[in-house]
Amino acid sequence: MNLFSFFKKAEKTGTESTIDSKEIVDGVQSSNEENEIETTLSFHPEWNIPQEQEYVFRFLSNELEPLKPNQISLSGIDIDVEPANGSWLVKAFFRSSLDQQISVGEVELMLLDEEGNTLASDQFDLNELGDLPARSARPWVFVFTKDNVFAETPPQENWKLAFNVQSMVPHKLELEQAWEDGLSEEQKDGLAKVVEGLPKLKPREVNISGFQVKEQDDGGIAASVFIRNGHSKQINIEKLPLELIDATGELVATGSFSLAPLSVKANTTKPWTFIYPKEMIQKESPDLSRWTVRVPEQQ
Repeated sequence: MNLFSFFKKAEKTGTESTIDSKEIVDGVQSSNEENEIETTLSFHPEWNIPQEQEYVFRFLSNELEPLKPNQISLSGIDIDVEPANGSWLVKAFFRSSLDQQISVGEVELMLLDEEGNTLASDQFDLNELGDLPARSARPWVFVFTKDNVFAETPPQENWKLAFNVQSMVPHKLELEQAWEDGLSEEQKDGLAKVVEGLPKLKPREVNISGFQVKEQDDGGIAASVFIRNGHSKQINIEKLPLELIDATGELVATGSFSLAPLSVKANTTKPWTFIYPKEMIQKESPDLSRWTVRVPEQQ
């Protein structure tokens, strides 16, 4: 690996971001130690580092503040922009104050400015860092592609790379109070199992998946759907245009629904029912043996 070649400066522009190790690592043994812990520089076993480069790493590592027991940390070094594709190369030490070797799987990382605004975010497989020894600091380059960057230029100072712990919490069902009160425990469990079986969302993906449709006595159609939020933040939906498509691929109904707004928490799925009144129905005797709803394409 040659990523170490991006580390050229012997000064840091980023700050430290720490969390309790239990938030992202399973099966850790907590230490009862009260003293702060110094971390030792550790290189990925595939890195082949020239001596002058190692001096830079050791200087930067020696400047790091001690950690408290049982902490995982990301300590920002600096940021470069890749001219060829606009990616941001965010350099940081991944640090652990644990007394045991650890490895971390997939987690979303966020690049925050001094005011806490999110400048970039992406999903990373931290298994690529390899096993992190006890009480160590491993340098790494986290590459945020242009599509996952939300600012024109990188911050110059006092930024930090932070774990989005919410991204590691299993996706779950969220019910509005009316649904909570109106459904039996068996019905709630059934919905939860359906949600568990749905395809995994991509980071920041939001989609709508239908699960029940009924023709009403007054000629309308009620379509019950799952609104799925793969974002790390709550979304609020105030207005939602939706088309109902039947098994033949034909448009059955279309309408725009005003909501209160409807809030869907981070990393959750919320069921909701949209009722198309008779005047919105555009096809008689639709084939609803299979159906879908979709947001219409903008003309």
